[in-house]
Amino acid sequence: MKIIAVGMNYPLHCKELHATEPLPEEPVIFMKPDSALLKDSKPFFIPDFCRQVDYETELVVRICRLGKNIAERFACRYYDAVTVGIDFTARDLQHRFRAEGKPWELCKGFDNSAAIGDWVPVEQFPTIQNIRFHLDIDGQTVQQGNTCDMIFTVDRIIAYVSRFCTLKIGDLLYTGTPIGVGPVAIGNHLEGYLEDRKVLDFNIR
Repeated sequence: MKIIAVGMNYPLHCKELHATEPLPEEPVIFMKPDSALLKDSKPFFIPDFCRQVDYETELVVRICRLGKNIAERFACRYYDAVTVGIDFTARDLQHRFRAEGKPWELCKGFDNSAAIGDWVPVEQFPTIQNIRFHLDIDGQTVQQGNTCDMIFTVDRIIAYVSRFCTLKIGDLLYTGTPIGVGPVAIGNHLEGYLEDRKVLDFNIR
């Protein structure tokens, strides 16, 4: 199982973190190792190698078929469920790595940096490109988005990624975060929602 993630996939988030950069013309892809997965409502422990860990709330798609060089028009056949996930980012490390021109996988792929919620069958939604999702911290909504605002649709991302690497059953696709990312602190209680359904619930320690 591999975790495929998309960066800079919502215009307002791009301006939020990279105001001087143009919007991407192709999906920005990075990977997380399977050891990054955090599931079953287990707590997230803030690591000791950074000063700031940010939440990035995302729609996550579960791949259900083996596929290579998938045509965009057939991409919808290759996923069967969605949920809310958190792409935890060691932000201070990311700023330093980017400034030094170095790869920044370590700030994204550390252990437990990919929190995942309960799966909802995709057929329960009229379209994957109009799903509302949001994150509450300590009972207050801190980030919300709608997949209709994506720069690159889920199907386009799948077609693009499958040109480079084979998608396998059980692979996860984190589809990018909207505006509103921010830091977490010890003691926070995080709850993620698809529409009005809570699918993610865990604590920061």
